[in-house]
Amino acid sequence: MFSSPFPENNDQAPTSSITLTDDKGRTLECYVERSLSADGQEYVLLLPIDSSIEIFAWEGEGEDEEAVLVEDDDIIDEIFSTAQAVLAEQNLVLKNTAYALTVAGDLPPVEESDLFTLEIEDEEADLEPEQLQLITTFYHHEQEYAIYTPLDPLLFFARLSKTGEPILLSPEEFREVQPLLEDQLFNEVE
Repeated sequence: MFSSPFPENNDQAPTSSITLTDDKGRTLECYVERSLSADGQEYVLLLPIDSSIEIFAWEGEGEDEEAVLVEDDDIIDEIFSTAQAVLAEQNLVLKNTAYALTVAGDLPPVEESDLFTLEIEDEEADLEPEQLQLITTFYHHEQEYAIYTPLDPLLFFARLSKTGEPILLSPEEFREVQPLLEDQLFNEVE
């Protein structure tokens, strides 16, 4: 999963959808935002239909307190029903979908006081900080958790197999085809 460097010039509404499936059989319904051909291969830029969320655990005390992204599937399974219950209070339905946790329903309006900036440390890539909006917090076994949604949409790039099945591009594959796709996208914008 990764954010796309492409601008959000979406004057047209998405017209079709594709279902991504992970190796555990979980699915994620996505709109096809763009479809591109490069070197005889069909590529699609996908936007999940539901909003993506991230759960953080607050660790440490006082000045040393920091938010740590919960990525362990066992921990997510353990806290899932509690997170689901607190989100239901806001008329949001939590889903454990492929490649990301998502919520269905209307997110609260963005409030400046609810924003959190996540500094991403990656030695190989110069990544911009990610802005997240707080949705809610909850406790599970005396551990505080916070549920955030990214302000920038979660986008996926996939290539279509001969049978039309989407195959997510690995970061390495994406880097290889990125110049071709950027050229084509920027040519469409001009």
